[in-house]
Amino acid sequence: MAVSTAKFSTDIPFRLDRLPWAKWHWMVVIGLGITWILDGLEVTIVGAINPTLASAQGLNFTATQTGLAATAYLVGAVIGALGFGFLADRFGRKRLFLITLAWYLVCTTLTAFAWDFSSFALFRALAGMGIGGEYSAINSAIDELIPAQRRGTADIAINGSWWIGTLIGALASIPLLDGRFFPPSLGWRLAFGLGAVLAVMVLFLRKSLPESPRWLLTHGRPDEAETIVARIEDEVRRETGRELPPVKHKTMTFDPSRKTGFLATIETLIKTYPKRTALVLALMITQAFLYNAVFFNQGLQLTTFFGVAPGDVGLYIIPFAIGNFLGALVLGHFFDAVGRKTMIASCYILSGLLMVLSIVLFLNHGLNATTLTLLWSVMFFFASAGASAAYLTVSEIFPLEIRAAAIAFVYAIGTLIGGAVAPPIFGALIGTREPQMLALAWGLGAGLMIAGGLVEIVLGVDAEGKSLEEIAAPLTAGGLAEAVA
Repeated sequence: MAVSTAKFSTDIPFRLDRLPWAKWHWMVVIGLGITWILDGLEVTIVGAINPTLASAQGLNFTATQTGLAATAYLVGAVIGALGFGFLADRFGRKRLFLITLAWYLVCTTLTAFAWDFSSFALFRALAGMGIGGEYSAINSAIDELIPAQRRGTADIAINGSWWIGTLIGALASIPLLDGRFFPPSLGWRLAFGLGAVLAVMVLFLRKSLPESPRWLLTHGRPDEAETIVARIEDEVRRETGRELPPVKHKTMTFDPSRKTGFLATIETLIKTYPKRTALVLALMITQAFLYNAVFFNQGLQLTTFFGVAPGDVGLYIIPFAIGNFLGALVLGHFFDAVGRKTMIASCYILSGLLMVLSIVLFLNHGLNATTLTLLWSVMFFFASAGASAAYLTVSEIFPLEIRAAAIAFVYAIGTLIGGAVAPPIFGALIGTREPQMLALAWGLGAGLMIAGGLVEIVLGVDAEGKSLEEIAAPLTAGGLAEAVA
């Protein structure tokens, strides 16, 4: 591993961005995108089994404890994101996305053997650390490997795959919890094995993925980056059956001797890009509150206010999952074609207004479990694309050397304020069995989503179609220059 501290020039970032979409990119999407499927599976499984956990068939949780268990998972995710995020910037994307997946695999399996609230919360927190670490390492790697013209489409679709995990979890929860095939006391434990099985399958696929060439450049390893990119180009050439398009006549100079440690990260976020930091915090906090508030306690909402049997909760989550995934899949293209600011603001504001409509109908006795499901499926069609774009935004508007740490920082703050606070609040409000209290919490989620859309209008960044280096120059970059023809 030859590490250089001397300046060098390269066109590698622009060679990656000009590649046509090929099977190789699908390998990246599948191998790295599994993160969101696993997280969606975890959240849905816990949401579906909450009524069982609160019964004698489970661990006799109180309503407050179900919320606190969700908070434990989120706090673990925050710790994992911060710790593993800084490690991903220092030691590389590949090493960390293998470690974090293995960590998650072990800890989610341990959750199946929990014997009381304390052990359950501890294992959930440890599994959350693995998922949090995944978010920072994976978002960085994906954006650094996907071509610029397709980055928005691919990233939003990948983030939207969270709902594939939700769909799997909802479908699996029915036979596991309805008592026909397994006693509920065993079924909720088996549910956690699903994530472990998926993780084992993908761990082998990830081993074949390369280190990010962009990360290698900033760490003085241009020869390794060149070898990897040449291999990718050969593979794409072979898969598409045609010669690659020409590279833009640009090169970039890197100076690996420049320091890019913890202090550089803080300075870049606060002093260099304060408006961008405010933007991504607003987007992350608002969407995190809405989603975590609703879905971590969805089972309790349906059983308490709409008379749904605990074993049938998964049936009502399935349409939510489909609507969310279709939103990211269908609307993702427009974040590249129409633009980031227009699409993000529209999705946030529209989903907030639809939540307001659901509150009005709920308080006027115009909703039952079926109509709520239909209305929220439409609402989350738009909210899903907007929330996915929040992760896209934070992963593309900061310099490469601090990208994973920036993702971790924003994810941590957004999750702590918008996520960890919401589940216990909702758990307590649901415990009152007062419709007005539930409507109050929904209203807070709606107001925050609308506010997030307004912030995007004012502070949004037009990043569509641009190389990452053009959106935010690397800290080790010496400048962009025209190549000699």
